Amino acid sequence: MKTAFKMKLYPGFIEEYKKRHDEIWPELENLLKGAGIYDYSIFIDEETNILFAVHKTKENVSAQDLGNTDIVKKWWKYMAEIMETNADNSPITTPLKEVFYLS
Repeated sequence: MKTAFKMKLYPGFIEEYKKRHDEIWPELENLLKGAGIYDYSIFIDEETNILFAVHKTKENVSAQDLGNTDIVKKWWKYMAEIMETNADNSPITTPLKEVFYLS
């Protein structure tokens, strides 16, 4: 299964967002991979600060589905100062509908 969604970064935080993901915590990476998430990419539209995330899963799971784990809650809190979030610090996300695919 492939999942795609968008999020929004606050202005001026592109480099910090990239840095934090370049230094992703090993326990978070292990959790994502252990849940069957792979081929995970995040893109940014630098004019709007809109982030576009796409990942594949072996199961019917999304990275957002892991929000009940302590490590994901800790990551969300860490990221909340640089991006739009909900009251629980989870990123505000909008699912995206695939309109084209070429294999």
